Amino acid sequence: MNEAFLSRRDFLTRSGVGMGMLGLGGLLGSVGGFSTAAEAATVMPNPLLPKAPQFPVKAKRVIHLFMNGGPSQVDTFDPKPALAKYEGEPLPMEYLKTERKTGGAFPSPFEFKRYGQSGLEVSELFSNVAQHADDIAVIRSMHADVPNHEPSLLLMNCGNARLVRPSMGSWLTYGLGSENQNLPGFIAMCPGGYPIQESQNWQSGFLPGIYQGSYIDSRHESVDKLIENIRNKSQSRPEQRRQLDLLYALNRQHAEQRQQDPQLEARIQSFELAYRMQMEATDAFDVSLEPDYIREMYGEGTQARQILIARRLVERGVRFVQVWHGAGQPWDNHDDIEVNHRRLAKQCDQAIGALITDLKQRGLLDETLIIWGGEFGRTPTVELPTPGANAGKINGRDHNHYGFSMWMAGGGVKGGQVYGATDEFGFRATENPVHVHDLHATIMALMGFDHEKFTFRHAGRDFRLTDVHGNIVHDLIA
Repeated sequence: MNEAFLSRRDFLTRSGVGMGMLGLGGLLGSVGGFSTAAEAATVMPNPLLPKAPQFPVKAKRVIHLFMNGGPSQVDTFDPKPALAKYEGEPLPMEYLKTERKTGGAFPSPFEFKRYGQSGLEVSELFSNVAQHADDIAVIRSMHADVPNHEPSLLLMNCGNARLVRPSMGSWLTYGLGSENQNLPGFIAMCPGGYPIQESQNWQSGFLPGIYQGSYIDSRHESVDKLIENIRNKSQSRPEQRRQLDLLYALNRQHAEQRQQDPQLEARIQSFELAYRMQMEATDAFDVSLEPDYIREMYGEGTQARQILIARRLVERGVRFVQVWHGAGQPWDNHDDIEVNHRRLAKQCDQAIGALITDLKQRGLLDETLIIWGGEFGRTPTVELPTPGANAGKINGRDHNHYGFSMWMAGGGVKGGQVYGATDEFGFRATENPVHVHDLHATIMALMGFDHEKFTFRHAGRDFRLTDVHGNIVHDLIA
C-alpha cells in the first residue's frame, strides 16, 4: 500500500485507534511545510496572478456586451435607404441565399440620424449609445460561417464552430491573469438561465479549469441568490480557514501523486477563490451601494443592473466580463421585429450609453475594451411564413451570417469611424470584410498579444484562439 496518502477507510481506521490524530494535528499545523494554505500560495504561484502581455497596450480589461440571437444590422448601425425603393419586391442580387425562404425587401421601420463630429449614422433604437459616436468604431462588414445559432455562438465566443475550444475570455485570463485575486478573472452574466450551447460559450476547453468563466444568473438582485453559498451559515471565517488549510494539505498530497493534474489544480484553486469571494463579491454585486444619480443614469431593469455590475467588476480588476442580453434568443426576431427590437433596445441602450459615460468619467475607458454585437445579423428581406419560426407573420427577418455589424469602444480603439461595408441592401459584406477570426486577432492585439504567437500546447500541437486564421484590422487600432 502507498503510505504517502491514506484512503478514507484507512484514515478512519487509524483515527479510530488514536494514532492518526497525531498526523492530523501535523497537517493542521503545517501545509506542505507552510503554516497555512495562504502562506503556501505565496510560494506556489496562483495562476490568476497578473501577468504582462506580450507587448504594451492601453487595454487591461474587457466588457463583452453579447446581444444573443442576432440583432439586425439594417435596423441598428447599417442604414440602407435602397430597401425603400424595392419594398416588397425581390432584391436584384444573384447571391441572395438564406436559411429559409424570404420575400421582398423589408425597409427598416426605424429612423437613422448622424451623430458626433464623425457623423456616424445610428438608428433611433440606440440614441443613447449614439451620443458616444466619436468613441465607437462600427464594423459593418462582419461575416461568419453559417446562419445557425449553435455554431455561430461557439465561433464568436471560442473561435471554432464545432470543436471544444477555450473561449476568448479564458484565453485572455490565461494570458493576463486577474488584477483581483478575490474575484474570478472571467465572469459571464446571463439573466434567466443559460443561452444556447450553455456553458460552452465561456468554457476553458483544454486550458486549466481555473480560466473558465464563472456564470452568474443576473436576474436576481440579492447577492445570496446571485451567487450560491456566498455565505457560510454554520462556520466562522477562522473555522473555515482552518478547514481549508486541512483540505489544501490533503489535496496537495493527492496532486503530487498525480503529476499536478490541471483539473485537480483548478479544483484546489476554486476552494481558495470561493473563500476569498465571500467578502469581495458581496460588495461588488451590490448596486445599492452606488449613489442614486449613478443608478438613475443606468436606468431600471435587469439589463441596466447587470451592466452597472459589469462596471463595478472591471473597476475592481476583473479581467473579462461578458454581459448577455437574456437567455434563449431575445434578438432572434423572425416576426414582429419592429416591436421586439424596440423593446430589446430599450432594455439596454440607456445603460450602455451610461457605461461609456461612467467609464470615461472614472478614467477607465482607455483601459477597458467594450465589444457589442451578436453571433450574426439578419436579412434585409422579410421572412415568409414558416411553421414554428415566425407564427405565420410577415414582419420579421431571418438569420444572416454574410454581413452584419458590431462595434468596439475604449481600450485603444480608434473611435468615430465606420469600417467596411455591406452591399447597398445590407445583405453581404463587400468592402473590407472582417471575419470573426479577424475580429479575434484584432481584440488580441488590443489586449497586447500577437494572436499567432499566443498559444497553448495541447495534444501535440500549439493551439490559439484564431486557429490558423485571422488578420489584425489595424485601422481599428488608435
